[in-house]
Amino acid sequence: MTDTPANDDEGRIRQWLSELSEHVRAVDFSGARRLFAEDMVAFGTFSDFLVGREAVERLQWRKVWPSIAGFRWRLDEVKAMVGADRLFAVAMASFDSTGYSRDGEPYERPGRATVAFRRRAIGEDWIAHHTHMSLCRGVPQQSFGRKP
Repeated sequence: MTDTPANDDEGRIRQWLSELSEHVRAVDFSGARRLFAEDMVAFGTFSDFLVGREAVERLQWRKVWPSIAGFRWRLDEVKAMVGADRLFAVAMASFDSTGYSRDGEPYERPGRATVAFRRRAIGEDWIAHHTHMSLCRGVPQQSFGRKP
């Protein structure tokens, strides 16, 4: 990757994704909050349409993060579209994780996401204003793992 402005923008997107995966693996809700706008909008596995980071955390994150393991983005496959003003971007990324059946058997839990970002100034970190995360076809929608 060369040191061009666009690559810096995309690098910051990959950095954002990497940081989020650390918070998911650690079940660190409070640490993840700064990555998301307070008025974010999300679609996900357990809720069709959520408005507000608090609602997303309560109705999505807290139902998923403690029940899975090994969440990681496929960072080398991330696709990003950065707006001409470099203040808006959309990223598409795939992820992998491990889910658990009711009897505790692990299963592969791949999925994909679209994340819409904004920021106030070029060079600042991206903030997610929209996420749409979904599991790949055929993957069980619920994991029954239990992390503290």
